[in-house]
Amino acid sequence: MLTLSLALGLSAPAAAQEGWPTIGRDAGGQRFSPLAQITPSNVDQLRVAWTYHLRPANDAGGGLLPSQTIPLVIGDTMFVASPYSRIVALDSSTGAEKWVFQIPDDDRPSLRGVEYWPGDATHGPTIVFGSRMGRLYSIDAATGRPTAGFGVNGVVDLKTPEVMHTGVDKSYILPSPPIVFENLIITGAGPGEGPGGTNGDVGPAGDTRAWDARTGALVWTFHSVPRPGEFGHDTWEGDSWRHRSGVNVWGQMTVDTERGIVYMPFGTANNDRYGGDRPGDNLFGSSIVAANARTGEYIWHFQVVRHDIWDYDTQAPPTLFDVVKDGQTIPAVGIVNKTGLMFFLNRVTGEPIHPIEYRAVPPSEVPGEQAAPTQPFPVITEPLSRNSITRADLYKETPEHQAFCEALVDDNDMYLSADPYTPIKLNQYTVTYPGTQGGVNWGGGAYDPSTGLFVVNINNMGQPMRLVPTPDGKSYINSGEFAGLNRFWNAETRLHCAAPPWGQLVAVDVHSGRVAWRSTLGVTDTLPEGKQNTGRPSLGGPTMTAGGLTFMAGTDDSRFRAFETRTGKELWTTRLPATAHSTPITYSDASGKQFVAIVATGGGLLRAPVESDSLVVYSLP
Repeated sequence: MLTLSLALGLSAPAAAQEGWPTIGRDAGGQRFSPLAQITPSNVDQLRVAWTYHLRPANDAGGGLLPSQTIPLVIGDTMFVASPYSRIVALDSSTGAEKWVFQIPDDDRPSLRGVEYWPGDATHGPTIVFGSRMGRLYSIDAATGRPTAGFGVNGVVDLKTPEVMHTGVDKSYILPSPPIVFENLIITGAGPGEGPGGTNGDVGPAGDTRAWDARTGALVWTFHSVPRPGEFGHDTWEGDSWRHRSGVNVWGQMTVDTERGIVYMPFGTANNDRYGGDRPGDNLFGSSIVAANARTGEYIWHFQVVRHDIWDYDTQAPPTLFDVVKDGQTIPAVGIVNKTGLMFFLNRVTGEPIHPIEYRAVPPSEVPGEQAAPTQPFPVITEPLSRNSITRADLYKETPEHQAFCEALVDDNDMYLSADPYTPIKLNQYTVTYPGTQGGVNWGGGAYDPSTGLFVVNINNMGQPMRLVPTPDGKSYINSGEFAGLNRFWNAETRLHCAAPPWGQLVAVDVHSGRVAWRSTLGVTDTLPEGKQNTGRPSLGGPTMTAGGLTFMAGTDDSRFRAFETRTGKELWTTRLPATAHSTPITYSDASGKQFVAIVATGGGLLRAPVESDSLVVYSLP
């Protein structure tokens, strides 16, 4: 088998060298590195080793662009997807460019990075990635040139008739990188959200597909909305399944490589706030589905949110680890999503490891809507984030902002959801917790096998939403002053209207299922001294190391932090050039020197200004 170091003509790396070969570091998404050079005792000595600007120096047009990309490191090469239509290979020790692939047609790569295929006996390693135009690219990892024999000149058009039900003119993207298993490239889908999104309720299918890494030929398709005769089809009443868009993996998949099982986190169906035209539980919306990674054959599923009408999605990577319970070691998968709840399942059978119960939730008052009467809740693991709000929970720390929040509720006749899963009301703003930001968003958590701790960043962010009839009177959409990405906050000051903390880092002991610690994540610089430790919203997720550290950026206060994994104590904080909407990585070079890297640009769902184009890399002096 060819290795990247040999393909690049390099000497074999030292044994101490550790890379970051896939977006979750390993196929199971643990994001745990065995590196231990950086420790709780020396982490405060971290300094910037080098910086790389994603925007090319000769780019004279337009402004700065946001990025959520997570670099990969193979051998001594770092691979980075740039929003400026480029894939770049860098020397991982210095940041010097090795090669640049310019994506044609002003197309842009997936938001969150690239994937690596190590090659086989006759094919060298490649970098594969999706694009905003619905293309799947394969380029030579050694040279950056399109891979000969893959699709047409290294490109496969993903907008094929079997998924583009309502025309190839509709939007279809890959928001996250694919995952590689053996000689397969497994892709999710981005068919848009609606109505009010790109395509409305019907449109491109959100199917998951697998492609031959050598030729680009389609190998299998998993129908995310089951067709007649397929398991789950009866959860769509009538013809509501037909050409239904959404139900797509827009986040990150994981794979149990030993057993050949792929775990797919599906988002909800369109319309994602009203489901009167799709009665039933709507599988596989907002579900985790386990399938045979070689064939796409269904194995089991767990629906995290039945008949999702909150845009709660199940997009965070299902994290694979082992749980020791009652003296037995159980292969497990940990599931988190925007609801802020965490579930533990046997990753082979789908059976709960820690108990789950179905509790009654409020009905909908919207005509035609049949909300699910019950939803699943973990019995042992407490909610990781806030999932309700009352008047008593409003912000009270400073008189000015307290007055703003009370007026926001009163002047807009907002209904505060005192119960989880309160449906959005008709013609009245309903403040739901969590809002569509989560809870836990696409970054998900990381797992340290030495401590048994799963650590994840959570948002305590609400969102006012209101359903109104569509102009034709046939459906309902979320509309009004607070529609879209508006939060339950003062948009000018970015101060939220629930009592803090607004963001936390939470550790769960996977063996007991209980929360081990919580640490406030982020500060609000504009508040008075003594009231700034509020926590802040975040994207991306944490990364953990054998050195006993958990690294986390992501917060909209533009900070990068390191925490002691065992206790949650914040040990190191530095300012970034902008908010990082990404997940950090750590790796070492041939000398054994450990680096930590993060992309920080601003922009995105946190509405932080786009202030930078920087990839920043840290190391000890």
